[in-house]
Amino acid sequence: MIKAHALQLVRIVHTAIYAVMVVAIAVLLYAGITGYSDAWLWVSLGLVAIEGVVFFGNGMRCPLTALAVRYGADKAHAFDTLLPERFTRYTFRFFGSLTAVAVVLLALRWAGVLA
Repeated sequence: MIKAHALQLVRIVHTAIYAVMVVAIAVLLYAGITGYSDAWLWVSLGLVAIEGVVFFGNGMRCPLTALAVRYGADKAHAFDTLLPERFTRYTFRFFGSLTAVAVVLLALRWAGVLA
């Protein structure tokens, strides 16, 4: 029973982090497109950078996924969050691509290429 509660806690935390990162990536993309700049941009950049360090530092795997497996999660899609599989199946491809586009747009703005 303790494992089930621990797994549920991991899923809740992982889902919350997922939601925060989706918002952070949206802020970066919005800033890249519009030139928006304030504290939320810098917070979002920091969060995305931390997520990248954790993800790449852990061998391109989320450490919370491994923790979910340790607490008994089935290894099918969407086993480590509370979100349905249709939202998480292509997470890395989709949000990785959006992040790359956002960072390129921001770099172009900061370099003065985009007005």
